[in-house]
Amino acid sequence: MTDDPPPPPDPVDPEKVARQRHFAIGLFRLSGAFIVMFGFLAIMQRFSWVQGDKAKAFGAIMVVTGLFQFIVVPRLLLALFRTRPPR
Repeated sequence: MTDDPPPPPDPVDPEKVARQRHFAIGLFRLSGAFIVMFGFLAIMQRFSWVQGDKAKAFGAIMVVTGLFQFIVVPRLLLALFRTRPPR
C-alpha cells in the first residue's frame, strides 16, 4: 500500500461564503426577533400553560435571550468571520 497525499481542497468562492455568512447572521436576527415576540406574548399571559408571576418571569427571560440573540450574537459572528478569512 502506498500513502497517497490527500487531494487538494476545492477552491472556495469568496462570494458564496459571504452569502452564506450573511444568511446565517440574518437567520440569527430573525430567530431572535421571534423569541422576543414569544416572550412578550408570555408576559401578556397568552398561553394557558404558563400564567401569573411564572409567565412574567418566563417572558422576561425569553425577551432578554431574544435581545441577546438579536443584537450580540450577530456582532460576535461578524468578529469571528473577520478573523478567519476563507482559505
